[in-house]
Amino acid sequence: MLTSKQKSELRSLANTLPALFQVGKDGVSANLTKTIGDSLTAHELVKISVLKSCPTPVMEVALDISSACKCEIVQIIGKTVILYRKSKENKIKLP
Repeated sequence: MLTSKQKSELRSLANTLPALFQVGKDGVSANLTKTIGDSLTAHELVKISVLKSCPTPVMEVALDISSACKCEIVQIIGKTVILYRKSKENKIKLP
């Protein structure tokens, strides 16, 4: 579980990141969650954009991905979701 200081730090780091993934009309698929999981292992912090064509609400998309990838939701703003999962290399130092 992330503290508010840790979430604040991660939000500031994610501010400059581009959205690596887009969830569209197909919604959350097994292939998408596997790819996001691999990216979380490599980068620890991932930004996802949910398109208007996605039939699923943004909160449900975020919860589905976070439970499938075993990661934490840092922030949901509009149709953008920021996810974090600590990796073995521990690239991001949190307070």
